[in-house]
Amino acid sequence: MAEVIKEIQDKAYEAIEIAKKSGKIKKGTNEVTKAVERGIAKLVVVANNINPKEVIMHIEPLCKEKGIPYVLVESKEDLGAVSGLPVATSSIAIIKEGDSADIIKNIKAKLSK
Repeated sequence: MAEVIKEIQDKAYEAIEIAKKSGKIKKGTNEVTKAVERGIAKLVVVANNINPKEVIMHIEPLCKEKGIPYVLVESKEDLGAVSGLPVATSSIAIIKEGDSADIIKNIKAKLSK
């Protein structure tokens, strides 16, 4: 599995916060998997502290196959909080960027390095 890169993690959190207000996000592994399979996800963010790992293991290869940028973050609790949930969440997909389009472009550029 990929590693957590602090700078990209912070950008991903920022993109989620903006997209939840001005665009649209999907929360949770099932919703994220569907968004990726349909090719509508613009950015996928997955927490690294999920147990068991099998719950999220399929998301990264699926994103690679579909050419969707994939970001790993440290904490499911932080991911839940950033996405406006009162509970932790394993993964988030941004499906409508809204005002976060530039941040997502920036993340894509950093990931391709």
